[in-house]
Amino acid sequence: MVFKAATFHGMELDLENEQSRRSALESTVANALAVAGGIDASDVTVTAAGQEIRLDGTVATQQEVKRATTVAESIPGVRLVRNRIAVG
Repeated sequence: MVFKAATFHGMELDLENEQSRRSALESTVANALAVAGGIDASDVTVTAAGQEIRLDGTVATQQEVKRATTVAESIPGVRLVRNRIAVG
């Protein structure tokens, strides 16, 4: 058996670094939602996949849903926001 180092198109795969970037982006978005006015984000979860953010959970009004999207989109490094927040 021959051992080959894990590569992606000739580049070494750096999973630890990717995980830390994803965690940092999730934290940044979650903190921004927590301190933003016009939204109670206590029941909102933030998940990052690359530069894509997914918001899940519930808020009280449709305006809060829109505000959550606006806040998440304003964070540097966020390319796309998938908002799955329900009103309830």
